[in-house]
Amino acid sequence: MKTIITILFTLFFVPAFSQPQATVKTGDKIIDFNAQLIDGSEVALNKLYEESPLVLIVLRGWPEYQCPVCTRQVGEFVGEAEQFKKYGAKVLMIYPGPSEVLQEKAEEFTEDFTFPEGFYFALDPNYSMVNKYGLRWDAPKETAYPSTFVIDTAGKVIFSKVSSSHGGRADVEEVVAALKEL
Repeated sequence: MKTIITILFTLFFVPAFSQPQATVKTGDKIIDFNAQLIDGSEVALNKLYEESPLVLIVLRGWPEYQCPVCTRQVGEFVGEAEQFKKYGAKVLMIYPGPSEVLQEKAEEFTEDFTFPEGFYFALDPNYSMVNKYGLRWDAPKETAYPSTFVIDTAGKVIFSKVSSSHGGRADVEEVVAALKEL
């Protein structure tokens, strides 16, 4: 019962005291960074969006548990991979958290997913990318504000949605609508 009360408090009250200060918004040039993929390789963000539109999804990562809303969102996007392929888009998912456990927890999170071609799953140890983007949700058992950005091949953000709660995330339909505009 105590766990349920804690979760409800977190879902409804923490967002009121903690609001995102995102430094990247629609119309901005995206802030480039190198992403550390879950397999240990690295990819430069600009190499991804120069080739094709890019959907950048910032998950909550490891806030001391696996977020069920993140799991649902990832499943939805992976399940609609053909939609992104149709528009030539790649998808990069960022999983932030403390570096000492991040690899292990990311592997645990992804074990039920098969990522299709054009999907990348990256770690953000110690929140370096999240901090650059002003998305650090610095509250107990939080990591990052769930966020989605669509980036065109010039590096311009054509769609952004930053949630100040666990829900309120961009869904496939919103992202596909943005890709149709390219």
